[in-house]
Amino acid sequence: MNDRHQLFHTLCKRQVRLADHSSYGIGGKADYFAMPETAEQLMTILDRCKTYGMEYFVFGMGTNILFPERPRRGTVFISLKNFAEIRQVDGSAWFVSSGLPLSMLSVAGLIWGTSGFHFTYLLPGCVGAGIYMNAKYHDDQMGDKVEKVHYVDVTDPTLSLQVIRAEDCQFSYKQSIFQQKPWIIVGAELRVPEAEEPVQGGLSGILERYKESSGKLSSLSQFYSFFSNEVKGLQLSNHAIPGQLSDIDQYRTGNRHFTSRSCGSFFKNNYAAGASIGALVDRLSLKGLAHGGAMISPYHGNMILNHNDATASDILYLRDIISEGIYRHFGFIPEPEVVIVPEA
Repeated sequence: MNDRHQLFHTLCKRQVRLADHSSYGIGGKADYFAMPETAEQLMTILDRCKTYGMEYFVFGMGTNILFPERPRRGTVFISLKNFAEIRQVDGSAWFVSSGLPLSMLSVAGLIWGTSGFHFTYLLPGCVGAGIYMNAKYHDDQMGDKVEKVHYVDVTDPTLSLQVIRAEDCQFSYKQSIFQQKPWIIVGAELRVPEAEEPVQGGLSGILERYKESSGKLSSLSQFYSFFSNEVKGLQLSNHAIPGQLSDIDQYRTGNRHFTSRSCGSFFKNNYAAGASIGALVDRLSLKGLAHGGAMISPYHGNMILNHNDATASDILYLRDIISEGIYRHFGFIPEPEVVIVPEA
């Protein structure tokens, strides 16, 4: 038995509930489940999957995914949420691994003294997913902060790390080249202003606390509690908390983003329609509509909630109600932002 074979079976757990790794709290048991903490561990899992002919599904914190009750048999589900690293590359760049929470960037920015990452505060999900989707809030988006992206092309037999410049990533509204390629994002170099003190020193304790809690932070209420408490702790340490972070907190808590289990916005906005999806759902008088354990949020029309032990089918039923209503009244089919993993 070679070392890679042993490591693969050490890293891969059996019969793990995907519901525990999804902000929806929905999903059956995976035959194989792994949470690599390093690029080397990730490469080992991918290499063994190719050798054994096993399918795999790579995701981050599970905050933008609807898992099925019956996952495909023999598939290795790989969560990168323990692959969380941030380090200074030089005076004007950080390297961040793909599993680092996006919200950690806002915390790092507070310590570093830059406002460039305020927009990531309370954005669920991790850096890799944020780059993949070109996550945005108002006028800020991840594609504008990235300098280089490190990735693996899974069709490459060597599974070697490769680098692509931001200008070649085809970033646009919630789009990137990574959505069209068989690539797995491993990390990225981000542009930051010069700072007097290395960021690692100020972040080490926060990163340690995150890693101790990372298995729980797919729950949005626990995610919110963790990051809001860290920001309060920085405030007590004489870090000024900018108004933008307070505004984000008020907006998201006002719309009950962290009260019920959900994946946040279910559909991408279609700006050609002249209004957000949430506003269109409001015009259709669908807010508050329930089916089984799922409900369209009474506070935000573009959120479908796991209100009371919903199944994936309950969520998808309401997805179809919204899609059909928007098509009939506004002439287009909204594109889901949530990744829907098919059943076995």
